[in-house]
Amino acid sequence: MSIDAEPEQRGFFAKLKQRLNQGKFWLGSSVASAFGRSIDEDVLATLEDQLLLADVGIEATEALIEELRTRARSADGKEKALVELLRECVTDALKPLEHPLQIQKSDSPRVVLVVGVNGTGKTTTIGKLAHRFKAQGLTVLLAAGDTFRAAAVEQLHRWAERSESTIVSQDEGADPAAVVHDALTAAKSRGIDVVLADTAGRLHTAGGLMDELDKISRVVKRFDPDAPHEVLLVLDATQGQNALTQAIEFERRVGVSGLVITKLDGSAKGGIVLAIARRLGLPIRFIGIGESIEDFDVFKAAEYADALVGTETK
Repeated sequence: MSIDAEPEQRGFFAKLKQRLNQGKFWLGSSVASAFGRSIDEDVLATLEDQLLLADVGIEATEALIEELRTRARSADGKEKALVELLRECVTDALKPLEHPLQIQKSDSPRVVLVVGVNGTGKTTTIGKLAHRFKAQGLTVLLAAGDTFRAAAVEQLHRWAERSESTIVSQDEGADPAAVVHDALTAAKSRGIDVVLADTAGRLHTAGGLMDELDKISRVVKRFDPDAPHEVLLVLDATQGQNALTQAIEFERRVGVSGLVITKLDGSAKGGIVLAIARRLGLPIRFIGIGESIEDFDVFKAAEYADALVGTETK
């Protein structure tokens, strides 16, 4: 990360906080009303309702409420307002997921396979990743593996041009595994550092399309037994608990190694991140809050908790 990245990241999370707080914030009113009051069962019951409405889910909500109850009973917790304890609990729950994706130069291309259902923002995410990796001094090749949607190939070509990356694509309807094969062949011959492979959007319940991901993975492993080195699942935050269902199934079928949570600007809640943390514990590599390159950054637990709860990091 560059020297100038920290101020940029603070600006990113300030924007996230603003967008998560749009309209009637899901925790704002309930937490604010608890200032100056003891953290009793009535307060916790009200907060529990708000957490469930925020797509945190039953399992994660119960765990969070129990942790709040425990901390409120401690000597240290009795001196703190609910909002402060809540921020601490959310931060601690999300901290294990804070693992930025690190791509190092290697003798062979590092392969990142990007998967997810239709409309989550996979192609845009690949473009933003290409821009980020290029800024880190890496050479990047994009594999246009979403051959079922002509617009996806066109979109990826535009991102390749913006990020000054190489792209390999074929005609609409071509075999996605063949596209990835050609991309890896080109990347190896040209000494490319990282290959970002797009895939067609698919419902997690579509067995045939999920089998296609298995085929792509087999092709990748012929080039490098350790590849793909990262399988990034892109999830749309506005889909709530359905995003958790998708994550569970993709993890079962293709072995997801990291998550990208997009469209947080379209969700005034953001609680689904806690549900994912509780159920799967998969690293959240990046989060997105808009279409521009600046609306995409690494996941930071404390800053996300600040934005979610509406408090400031000390």
